Parts: sequence; C-alpha cells; structure tokens
Amino acid sequence: MRYAEVSVNSPVAQRRSFSYAIPAGLNLEVGQAVWVPFGEKILQGIVLALSPSPAVEETREIIGVIEPRPLLSPEQVMLARWISEHYLSPLFDAVALMLPPGFERRTLTFISPVPNPDARILASLTPAQHQILELLQKQGRTSLKELEKKVGQRKAQAIVSQLVGRGLATRSYELEPAKVGPKRVPYLRLKLPPSQAREVAAELRKKRAYKQAALLDFLAQMAEPAPWPEARQQTNADSSVLKTLVSKGLITLEQIEVKREPIPHKAATPSPALKLTAAQEAALSSIRDALHGAKAKPSVFLLHGVTGSGKTEVYLQALAEAIKLGKRGIILVPEIALTPQTIERFAARFPGRVAVLHSQLSPGEQFDEWWRIKRGEFDVVIGPRSALFAPQPELGLIVIDEEHEWTYKQQDKSPRYHARDVALKLAELTGAVVVLGSATPDVETFHRAQNGWYQLLQLPERVVPAQNSPLPEVEVVDLREELKAGNRSIFSRSLAQAITEAVASEEQVILFLNRRGGATFVQCRRCGFVLRCRRCEVTLTHHPTENALVCHQCNYQAPVPQICPQCSSRWIKFLGLGTQRLEQEAGFLLPQARLLRWDSDVTKHPKSHQQILNKFRARQADILIGTQMVAKGLDLPQVTLVGVVSADTSLNLPDFRAGERTFQLLSQVAGRAGRGPLGGEVIIQTFSPEHYVIQAAAKHDYASFYNKEIDYRRQLRLPPFSQLALLIYSHTSDALCQREAERMKRQLAAERDAKGMANLSIIGPAPAFIHRRRGRFRWQLILRGTELSKFLAPIPFPQGWAIDIDPVSLL
Repeated sequence: MRYAEVSVNSPVAQRRSFSYAIPAGLNLEVGQAVWVPFGEKILQGIVLALSPSPAVEETREIIGVIEPRPLLSPEQVMLARWISEHYLSPLFDAVALMLPPGFERRTLTFISPVPNPDARILASLTPAQHQILELLQKQGRTSLKELEKKVGQRKAQAIVSQLVGRGLATRSYELEPAKVGPKRVPYLRLKLPPSQAREVAAELRKKRAYKQAALLDFLAQMAEPAPWPEARQQTNADSSVLKTLVSKGLITLEQIEVKREPIPHKAATPSPALKLTAAQEAALSSIRDALHGAKAKPSVFLLHGVTGSGKTEVYLQALAEAIKLGKRGIILVPEIALTPQTIERFAARFPGRVAVLHSQLSPGEQFDEWWRIKRGEFDVVIGPRSALFAPQPELGLIVIDEEHEWTYKQQDKSPRYHARDVALKLAELTGAVVVLGSATPDVETFHRAQNGWYQLLQLPERVVPAQNSPLPEVEVVDLREELKAGNRSIFSRSLAQAITEAVASEEQVILFLNRRGGATFVQCRRCGFVLRCRRCEVTLTHHPTENALVCHQCNYQAPVPQICPQCSSRWIKFLGLGTQRLEQEAGFLLPQARLLRWDSDVTKHPKSHQQILNKFRARQADILIGTQMVAKGLDLPQVTLVGVVSADTSLNLPDFRAGERTFQLLSQVAGRAGRGPLGGEVIIQTFSPEHYVIQAAAKHDYASFYNKEIDYRRQLRLPPFSQLALLIYSHTSDALCQREAERMKRQLAAERDAKGMANLSIIGPAPAFIHRRRGRFRWQLILRGTELSKFLAPIPFPQGWAIDIDPVSLL
C-alpha cells in the first residue's frame, strides 16, 4: 500500500501534515487536492508527498480526489513548506496562497433525529432539549447553523452535544457548495441552413408567429451561435418562444463556457521596443546573460535607477528575451492602483498575452484568470504580492517593481510573508531570474547588493522627457519660519504661489499628504476631552465629505457632536490635517481649479484607480491630491509641480524604519514632477529641514542617505545586521494580556539561556503602539538575533499570539 502526506484544511493542523493510506486503484500525484477524513469531518487536503510507508502506525484512507490534475507544482509544494517553516504559519495557510480562487470550502454540520427513541430517555429531557428534539423530528435533517439562529449559538451546540451523547440524534458533515466556477451562457444554434431558416420565418409570419420568425431571422443573420441573452434583447423573444422553436427541431440550446476577461485585450495598441541608453543596454545585457545561463543558484539583480530612468523598458525587453527562450514571467507592483498603468505598458508590447490577478477582480474573473494562467495561455502575470503565487508554468523571470515598498509584506493575517523573500526562494526552486527595481531601494536590499549577494545594475540618468533630462529642482520650506512670518495657512507662501502659477499656465499639480480624512482629531477646547474610538485606543478622524467621525483601525463611525460629551461645552475644535481638508483648502486657494482626490476613501470600487488616473491624464483636473498612492510609479508628463504638504507625518514615528520610509516617500513623490518637456519643481514643507532624511531627499541623494542610515543600523544591531521577530499577544483583558506577555518572556529567556544564545535579545514586554485595537488589548515582545524561526519553532504559543518574522514595522 502507498501513503500520502496531506496538508489538511483545519486550524487544528497548524504546521503539521498527516499520513493517509491511498486506496487501491486511486492514482495520486504531489500537489493534488483530495477529500480526507479528519476527526468526524470530511475536509479538503493537498498531497505534499507520496511514500511507501506512513509516518505514523495507524492511518485512515483518503476518500477521493477533488481535482484530477495537481493544483500545485512540486516547486510550489516545496515553497509552501518553506513559507510555513520560515514564517511559522499553519501549513495549509501557506498552501492556500497557491490554490485557485474559491477552492476553500467550509464544512457544514447537519443534525438528524434518531428514529424510535427510548421513551425513558425522552422522559428525562429538559424543556430546552425537548424543544430542539421536536424541531428535528418535525423538520428532519437540519443544519446546525439553523438551530443556532433559533436558540443561540452556545445553547444550540450544547444541546446538540447532549442529544448526540444520549443517542437521540446524529451528526453528519458535508462541504458547502462551491462559491465560484466556470461561467456558462446559453447559446442558440440553427439546425438548418440560414436560407432555409428565412423561408421558415416567412411562413411563421403568415401564421402570425412574429416573435418566432424574428428569432429565426436574427439567428440566420449570425455566422455563429448567438448568446440567448443577446438574442432575447434583440428580438423581444421570451422562453416560451425558445421552447417552441427547440421542440420544432429548428434550433438547439447549448451551454457554452465563456471567459470573464478583466483586461480588454482588443483595446491595446501595440507598441515597439524603444531604443535603450547605454546604461539600460548594460543592465539588460546582464539580465539576458542570466536568462541564457544554467546556474545552480538563482540570479538576483537590483536595478537601481532614478525616477524616470526607464526601468520599465528594461523589464519589458528582459521579458521579451525570456519569452524567446520559451519562458514566462511574473511582474509584481506594490499597489493595485499601479496595476492599470503597468498593464497598459505590457499589453501594448505583448497583446493578448498578459494576465492580471488581484483582489479587486470579481471572484469569477479571478477564477478564470487563474485557470487560464495554469493552462499556459499568458506570457506574463501582473499584480500585487498575491500574483507571485499564480500557477505560471515555465517561470523564467520575476520582476518586483518598487521593491522597497512595505505593501509587499502581508501583515494583517497568516502567513505574514514578504513577497520579495518568497520570490527569491521561488527563483531558487525554479531557476528563474529575479529583478528588484527601485529608485530608493530597501536599505537591506542595497546592503546585500553592496556585499555581492545581488548584482547591482545602475541607471543614473533620466530618459524622460529626453535622455539626460535633469531631476526636478527641490525647495525645502521651513514651516517654523512661515509661522514667524504670520502665515498660518497649510500652504507656505512659496507653495501657494507655485500652485497658482502652475494652474494659471494650464499645467498640472500633485499635492501629497500621507494621511486621509479631514481633521485627525476632535477636541473640546474647554476641558481638553478628545473623541476616541470605543474599541481602539486611537482618536476618531473627522471626514468632512461624510460629516462623520471615523476610526481608521476598525472603521467605527460616529456622528459629529454639537457639544462636548464630557463638559457640554460647544467649543469643539477640529485639529490636524488630512487629504479631505487639504482638498477643501486647495479649493479656497484656487476656486477656479478642478480638483481630484486619490486615497482609499474614494477607491472602494474596483475600477476607481483607473478612472481617477484616466481623468487626470485627460486633463480633466488641474490638481491631484492624494496619499501614498500618488507617490508610486505614475508617469504623468503634464505634472510640473509636486507639493509635499507635510514631510513630518511619518518622520517622527517610533519605528527604526521611519526615516527610511520618509526618504522613500519623498523621493518617489518628487519623481512624479518634470517628466514632460516643461520640466518640474518640488516643494517640501517641513518643521525639520535640517534632518538628514529631508536633506538627502531634496538632493536626490540616495548614497548619502544610505551611508547615514546603515551607520545607525550597524551601531544599534538592527537589520541587516540582525534579524527581528515581532510577537504580539492580544486579549480583551489588559491585565491578562500583560501577564501572558511576561510569562512568555520568561519562557523565551529560559530557552535562550538553555541553548547558550548570547546574541539573542528579548525587548519588552510593552504595550503595542496601538494598545487596544478592535476591542482587544495588545502587548508585544521584540526578538533580535539570528535564525529566529528555528529558535521559535519548537516553542508552544497559546491562542492569541501572532508571530511576525522579519516585520517591516514595529508599530
């Protein structure tokens, strides 16, 4: 007998796989999806390995196969194991990253009454037990969820367990229906030649069967089968007309599978490859050599080019080279907002061969794209971090554009992976080439390139609007001096004048502020009371558009108070600044200017990003106001002025990466200016003009920023000179939360001392930066050392702990 190691879709499984016997006659492959018994339930599982002997003495048999073909390749199976081991996540969570949309299905519990129950047992039942049993006897097999709706979740579960235990009811399990599948549309096909169909239609008109005649004429005009919804709309025919023609043998009704396409491939205008500069050609030559070579280790390149230096053209020509070799690619972008622009460039170069995967597609679109990718219908897949797990066959090239972006890290749920590190592992397993592109590389990435782990490729000059175009001039405005001069506006005199002149000259402006909403907090000026979220330890942000107070952590909303809830004073003050207030102030400054805002409050619709971008490109707005979405990779040649309204928003956060993130944001948003023939300028407003981050960003000087930053990291033994792990425990009781964090520190310290790991530091416990979120208090520990996954793996963590290996933020 053969055996299979299976990753089971159950929270109980954690980082383990389970041994199952393979029934005689059932042929299985690694990566295949199967049904397996797990306790009393039947669950989904993925075969991770096949072996002639089991890992345990007693095994149960696999029930059956879900999908005849493997869903995961052998390389993806190995990648899932690595993700689980490195990020200490449940194994099936890692596997699920690579499964088709809609695959995961919950197990539903059903309760059935036992026929002819013992009268003596019935006599001893409580009224509540009698109530449930009578309901079951009346309805027969009933879902547990329905019982929970009638009597409450806890009560229903307790009584059902009692009835089952006393032999009066039985449980059974089945999986919920599939949420998404192939889309099939009814099509009509003529069963006779078109000329003959017209003759029949003429006869039907004589008999006054006008709708039947109209439908036949419509189908006779079509050279191919017609979708029934379209035919019904064109001819006003109804289902009775359709049934009549089918019964007469004149037409047939067929269910045809149709593709849901998120990209309008026909709209793409083909574009030829551009002539490269010497620096671009040198970079492409190195990547081309790696694509042609057969190396044991993956080839990893850091393409460090200033904004507007033509990195995307290098990606396009590198992909074209990979395709010539029979290989395919994956292109990652940091934000869904950037996907439309990237798709345009790639679809124009590779018409009809570009796929897109991201969470704002409909479930049906995601399902169809995933299966078409698996069948090898596309040369390239484009999307945010999740697109890395697309089942792209013959993978030869992985590009991570704007590789420094923290959005490549999944922080809110397990597995808390970083797409860059996972891409490197995937490349190691598949032999693919990795290109990491950025104008402001992650400090750790640049350090690896400096030390020879990656090959550094430089693009030091702009190619837009022409070769050797200068980077925009940057003016730093000291807001302290503005206040001394009596200017209390959010716009410095310099920025206000520059905006006015740009709009008057019919040029476009970007105003950047990395904070949404209107006022960031609301305070009573009499007693000092600040309105806070009931569930989170954060202030409520005023959103003028909705005239509501909103929590940016849990989305709790409250009306704007007319009086102070604490002292009943009417002296309520709105303080702080967000994009909505910035929009208002820009409107006051230039009433004639057309304004457009781009932040997460106005991009809830799947096509919102594309619509905003199209409007601004089409010159339907003069000023674009936005958060970090406007800072990343946009090519807008008409923008001549970029104003950074407050450079201090992220600079003073208690996180060792605050300086790096601020430098990257300022440099990236500054790079949106001067991409057209009119040139451009950047104005940065700050209360800290002497800060090394501000100075380096103003000079477009990555080297000086890096040298200063790497010095600090070396002194403080921070990444890349160590590894970090962030451990957060959350609970509804603050005291219990603190006790558990202190207990865990003692356990970790004892484990460290027992293993003699003198270089391992345990920092904390301390309340998290946001101490209470969504009703749960949070305490954290920070570990600093090396090989932290290996150290933490054998330690049992009770429910409530979240482990983040290599966190991008300690907030």
